Amino acid sequence: MIVELVEFVHPAGTSRADVIESARATLPHWQADPDLLRKHYLLGTDGRSGAGLYFWTDIAAARRAHSADWVAAAEQRTGQAVRIRHFELLMTLDNV
Repeated sequence: MIVELVEFVHPAGTSRADVIESARATLPHWQADPDLLRKHYLLGTDGRSGAGLYFWTDIAAARRAHSADWVAAAEQRTGQAVRIRHFELLMTLDNV
């Protein structure tokens, strides 16, 4: 399993409510991807930084979902660079 961390900065003036509304609008897109196992939407404690934490079946699925075109569109939308990192999930501890 591949874990992908996609980091970005929300445009200045974006409220928490705006972030939630924007995230909700993406739910159908991500729910339709059969290779996406789980996604966490993250908002930095600074209120401006954001991230998506994705759990994929494999690295090819992650790269398909976040292609150069997707990155360009995200950077156009936010006005900032997007950083993408991939990890192999070694193990999970869930105290919930």
